[in-house]
Amino acid sequence: MITESLINSSHNLSRDLQPMSNLLLKEGFIDYVYNPLIYAWEPHKAFIELGGSKGAKTILLGMNPGPHGMGQMGIPFAATSIVRDLLEIKDLPVSQPDEIHPKREIKGLDWHKEEISGTRLWNALSDNYGSIDNIFAKVFVVNHCPLMFFKGDNGTNITPDKIPGGSIRKIIQRCDAYLREIVDVMQIETVIGVGRYSQKRASYALKGTKVNLKGCWHPSPASPLANKNKGADWRENFKSVLPEL
Repeated sequence: MITESLINSSHNLSRDLQPMSNLLLKEGFIDYVYNPLIYAWEPHKAFIELGGSKGAKTILLGMNPGPHGMGQMGIPFAATSIVRDLLEIKDLPVSQPDEIHPKREIKGLDWHKEEISGTRLWNALSDNYGSIDNIFAKVFVVNHCPLMFFKGDNGTNITPDKIPGGSIRKIIQRCDAYLREIVDVMQIETVIGVGRYSQKRASYALKGTKVNLKGCWHPSPASPLANKNKGADWRENFKSVLPEL
């Protein structure tokens, strides 16, 4: 029942975001919008089936897909080796976005470049909890917004907080509603925002609820905090907010 409801929530989100994405493109600030919940639906669904009903009462909330991770594979904080070896999600079809930037190709589960944020986050979870079943008994991983936004000839990756206009506000509000749905379906007690943006969105979306809100540093290699002491400080910060074994 939980798994089916989570799958339905993701499907409905992907459907609702399509017309909003088209309006965003017409506003002109963004040149391409990728929706991996459509073209990478099969791996995304497999991820929900793997972990959505294992009993987790904590969500790790990311911002939106990275071009080497969820943007390729439809799985939050995905990285090629993590999806293959830890999650053991393999041999599933990934199609293509409607419009493809020439420098932002999609290769799915066979993507050649690791998403460093994903390897750091999932390896830390594995170190802390052990098996994938033990991980999902404690935490489930969700991205607030499933869309990737690209701009310009180089396909610059633009995060939602850097996009102006009315359409992005509607997209973010729909994603807030999605988070509330997931929290309700899974009876989540704690949401940990990974990075400041995710913390902020969780505080808006879940205002007035009894959900415990926490935050941790983002594992991005672009973050000085994540790289300090060869990542040891980030791992300690991350571990400090995780539910106990």
